Amino acid sequence: MSDEEVRRVSEALDEVERIADPEARVQAMSKVMADQVKRNGRWKEERSQMVFKLKDEGLSLRKIAARVGTSLGTVQDILRGHSGSWKDRPKKTSKGDQSDAAHEPGTDDSPGGER
Repeated sequence: MSDEEVRRVSEALDEVERIADPEARVQAMSKVMADQVKRNGRWKEERSQMVFKLKDEGLSLRKIAARVGTSLGTVQDILRGHSGSWKDRPKKTSKGDQSDAAHEPGTDDSPGGER
């Protein structure tokens, strides 16, 4: 999608927010949100596939983030297989007392923990 196409989508969403009648505006918002929920899964999967493809090509995580237009942390989460919220992440404890969930392969925050 080009920058122009993204701009047009954004402008269309702005138009929904400008609907004068509050009830009609909320109905339109509800339709847009319901439609986007359907897309989110497909979009996340496509983004994940691109992240893994670029990683396989040898790009650094920072370059991958720039290429796919997301944060470094999101790229790291994708590579670790984490897609939930921060509250769902395994808790890390002191070195001598790490739970199994916090020490699964690929979840280490050290540079060697990246896949």
